[in-house]
Amino acid sequence: MAAEPNFIFYDGRCGVCHSFVQFVARRDRRERFHFAPLGGQRFAELIPPDLRTQLPESLVLRTPAGELYYRSVAVVRVLRELGGGWRLLALVLQWVPVGLRDALYNQLARIRNRLFRRPADVCPPLPSQFRARLHR
Repeated sequence: MAAEPNFIFYDGRCGVCHSFVQFVARRDRRERFHFAPLGGQRFAELIPPDLRTQLPESLVLRTPAGELYYRSVAVVRVLRELGGGWRLLALVLQWVPVGLRDALYNQLARIRNRLFRRPADVCPPLPSQFRARLHR
C-alpha cells in the first residue's frame, strides 16, 4: 500500500501558486505530493474547521503525519522533499531567518497579480500523467 501523500494546498486564484504546483508536479518523481485548492473539498476533509480559520491564505503543506506548514516554511519543506539539487537549495534557504523569508514571500504575494496572470480555473493545467494527484 502506498504511503499517504503530502498535500499542498494553494490559492486557486493565484498564478504564482499554479506555477508552483506545476513546478512540484513535474519534479516529484516519487509522487509524494498531491495538490488541492484552499477551501476545496479535500482541504475541508483534511483540515479541521478550527484550524482552517487560523491558517493564512497562503501555500499550506500538510504532511502525512498531519503537520501543517505554510508560507516560506512550506516551500522549504517541499524543496527538501523533492531531493537532489532542490534539497541543497532548501538547506541554503534554511539559513535565512523565517521572518525574512516570510517577508519576501509576503512581498511576492502582494505583487503576484502583476507578475503572473490570474488563472481561469482553481486547478492548474497539468499534463495527464499528473492529474491523478490534483484534487478539488
